[in-house]
Amino acid sequence: MDNRNIDDFQTQVSELLIRHRSVLDVMSKVQETASRINRSLTKAITECGCVEVVAKKQTYDSNKNLEDNKSQLDTHFNGPLCEHCRDVVTAELGKNLFYLTALCNITDIKLEDVLQKESNRLNTLGVFNLS
Repeated sequence: MDNRNIDDFQTQVSELLIRHRSVLDVMSKVQETASRINRSLTKAITECGCVEVVAKKQTYDSNKNLEDNKSQLDTHFNGPLCEHCRDVVTAELGKNLFYLTALCNITDIKLEDVLQKESNRLNTLGVFNLS
């Protein structure tokens, strides 16, 4: 997405957010949509079964460099999402992005600036980001 598309999206969110314009409503909607993302992934695992979580302790060898250790770490997320689950998760991510952008609008922060500053921070901190 280029800068123009990001600005257009932010403007579109501003025009379409009617019912939940209060900062309190938007904050609670950001949290609600994040929970719905979690729920949709959980249902993909427990109800559909198209993906699974196989988790165990992550091992980190202090004698290896960061790149060598990185290749040994796992997401614990196995398998591809089926088309239905991918559609549901994508929709929930989109709703979350909508309300996050609405929060940017309320606080007079450009979404593009948020993305750029976070990218700059990641570029500066690199692997020391601790995310």
